[in-house]
Amino acid sequence: MDRNLLWRVIRDHRDGVLLDSGMGRSAYLCPRKSCLEETYRRKRLQKALRCQVPETVLAALEQRLSQQTEESAEAN
Repeated sequence: MDRNLLWRVIRDHRDGVLLDSGMGRSAYLCPRKSCLEETYRRKRLQKALRCQVPETVLAALEQRLSQQTEESAEAN
């Protein structure tokens, strides 16, 4: 899968955990519900970034997924 289609989560040494921008340790997620659920269940972001991921970041990913789902439903 092309990286441009994936969501990037970054652990920045100053600002903590960010989405899409910044430099630091990164993890990529596919924008599907099953991938997001698997990530939560197995704590894959925490393991990949080697830090705790704030609930705000997880909520932002869920919101992004729901927006993407709504947009694709409207397009069809």
